[in-house]
Amino acid sequence: MMQRRKGSNQKAGVLPEKVRAQFQLLQEEMNIHFTNKALLYQAFTHSSYVNEHRRKQFTDNERLEFLGDAVLELSVSKYLFEKFQNMSEGQLTKLRASIVCEPSLVVFANELNFGHFVLLGKGEELTGGRERPALLADVFESFVGALYLDQGLDVVVAFLERIVFPKVEVGAFSHVMDFKSQLQEIIQQTNNGLLHYEIIDEKGPAHNRIFVSRVLLNSQELGLGRGKSKKEAEQQAAQSAMVMLKQSKLEGE
Repeated sequence: MMQRRKGSNQKAGVLPEKVRAQFQLLQEEMNIHFTNKALLYQAFTHSSYVNEHRRKQFTDNERLEFLGDAVLELSVSKYLFEKFQNMSEGQLTKLRASIVCEPSLVVFANELNFGHFVLLGKGEELTGGRERPALLADVFESFVGALYLDQGLDVVVAFLERIVFPKVEVGAFSHVMDFKSQLQEIIQQTNNGLLHYEIIDEKGPAHNRIFVSRVLLNSQELGLGRGKSKKEAEQQAAQSAMVMLKQSKLEGE
């Protein structure tokens, strides 16, 4: 069992009671409770706050960000490796990059309202630092690093299973995922016939068109998909077909 690190220059009692109460609320909302609260506080401490409170023993989140970046990449890599078994190394790398890039981390941080809890210096606050994408992305990585040190990798993975992985499941990153190629590869491995895509419906006004596609294996429908373009609808249909084929395989075992 991994030993929990207690080493931190930031004392849990240094922060005002009002601020500590906010962090308690954050933990309750996430249903994650830190053993070492100092690690949680540090994850949200920006360097500008440290610079304005030099006499108080605060530590900024930059080292936790460094660790969290590595933990996040490892956790996402393992998830993708196990979930998308027909993806090539290049495809997995591209997908991982889209998940751990700054814009994606900002989405995750905003979903958790992390910006509200960041400890900032007055100057950084006045210049809109609380909403700055780079700062929010850094805080998300810092939180992952703090959570890893406090409770280990399994808890980090459980956290990502609630916040990050479901977005992959519903196709939030499908713009970098070639499901059609993956489905073609699966069908070729089983010599099961020819794939064919059809647009079966178009809905909505011209400026906001929704296409509905289906993919057929010979004459058997494998999956349906929707999208704002024909390509997107076909990709979603292919993804749906892969889910169906995987489920059929599991039921046949």
